[in-house]
Amino acid sequence: MPLYEHVMIARQDLSNAQAESLVEHFGTVLADNGGKLVDSEYWGVKTMAYKINKNRKGHYAFLRTDSPSGAVQEMERLMRLHDDVMRVLTIKVDGHEDGPSVQMQKRDERGDRRERR
Repeated sequence: MPLYEHVMIARQDLSNAQAESLVEHFGTVLADNGGKLVDSEYWGVKTMAYKINKNRKGHYAFLRTDSPSGAVQEMERLMRLHDDVMRVLTIKVDGHEDGPSVQMQKRDERGDRRERR
């Protein structure tokens, strides 16, 4: 089955538990349609570059899935209809990377960066 990565932004006035329950809810939607939620990460509340629906911040969540395209389309449709979800980005990938995403790694572990001038 194809592999996908999703990033979801939920409204800022939700609690952490409510934001994480959204991930579980959409994981069950995938499972009902023949897909599988491989891994999920809750990135926390982050400030966005611009306002979306009068919100300056949002709860970010990252999902790795192994699902047929029909299951992903159904999940995206339900995410667009859900009032608490503001934005969704879905990318088809060749393979999932092991370990935490770049967002969750410590700055020391990210590798060498050039020094500031």
